Parts: sequence; structure tokens; C-alpha cells
Amino acid sequence: MRQAKSAGEEGGYTAFAGPRCIASGGLEAVALKVKAWVDGGETVPVVIYEDATGLPVHPDLRGTREDVLRGLEARRARAAASSEDTEEPRRSGPGRPKLGVISREVSLLPRHWEWLNAQPSGASAALRKLVENEMRGGQGRERARKSQEAAGRFMLAVAGDLPGFEEASRAFYARNPERFDELTQPWPRDVREHVRRLVAIVIRDEAEVTRATP
Repeated sequence: MRQAKSAGEEGGYTAFAGPRCIASGGLEAVALKVKAWVDGGETVPVVIYEDATGLPVHPDLRGTREDVLRGLEARRARAAASSEDTEEPRRSGPGRPKLGVISREVSLLPRHWEWLNAQPSGASAALRKLVENEMRGGQGRERARKSQEAAGRFMLAVAGDLPGFEEASRAFYARNPERFDELTQPWPRDVREHVRRLVAIVIRDEAEVTRATP
């Protein structure tokens, strides 16, 4: 499989007209290329996929280039506003506000308190360290899960009717790269290369989780 690119090089969005990739990059650049494709009279339907999720996105391509960019900016503003609305409100009360520390009751068994109190840094610092370590591991596992879902969604959407899809899908979930490459080799080049790139990202993310696990 092709080596996974770093997070900053993963493109973001990819547009396919049938089995042909016509654009890849940031959403603005991809949307404008798709608009030029459609305005140029091409009749093959185009779908833009978000690489991080494998889901299609549907920007409004009507009007001028400026209209398209304004629509994308408004879309981004709505998404940001929605994200802010779902954030947990700030809590006030005991703790150290300047550090963002919040004091809450924690229920543990006596042996847990004994272990925490024996830590050189104290119970609170030891708990924070345990939580931070678990958060890092959890974030890595969540990233690997999402990249697997993205690869699976895209593969089903674009290659679901291609020969060998079911066997290739089984090889993907079994993490059998040699078999996967063999089964996807007959697929159209652009589909094959993009699927392999997404699968390589899955393998990279899973390897990072393995390295981070004590």
C-alpha cells in the first residue's frame, strides 16, 4: 500500500466524476474545480467526498465563483456557530480559575486512595496524569476508528460495484495489505489509488495507537 501522507498533506476533499478523480485539496479549491467542470458542459455526475469522513458534501455551485466562495464561508460560519452552541458552559465554584481547575467529588475505593496518596506528586496531580494519559490514548483510538470508517464508506460508495469489492473489503478489515493490493489492482486507477491512500492512513493511525499504548 502507498505510504500514508502526514495529516497536513491529506488534502481534505476529493471530487470524483464516475471513476475519475478531477480535484483534490481544500474545499474551496475543489468546489471551484467542480464548478468549472459542470459549467464546461460535462455531463458525468460529480461527487465531492470529505477525506476525513468518507461522506459526500454538497456545496452550492450556483452563480459566480464569488457566489460559491461566499456560500462556503457562510457554511463554515454556521458550522463554527453550531460547535460553539454545543460546548459545555463554563462552570464557576471552587478551584483555581486561572488554571481552569475545577473541583469535584471523586468516589474511589480505599485502596485507590491509598495508592494516590502515596504518589510523590500527590493525589490530584496523579489523577490528572492518569486522565491525560487515557485521553491521549482515547484520542488516538478515536482517530483510528474514524479513519477506518472513512475508508470503508468511500470504498463502498465508489467501488461497491467493482469486481472483487467484497473480497477486498474483507482483506481491508482483516488488515491483509498484500491481498488488498492484489484485489484492488484491476480497479480504475484513480479509485484504486485513493482507496489505498485512505487505507494507508488507517494503518498509520492504528500504528500510532500501538506505539502510544504502554
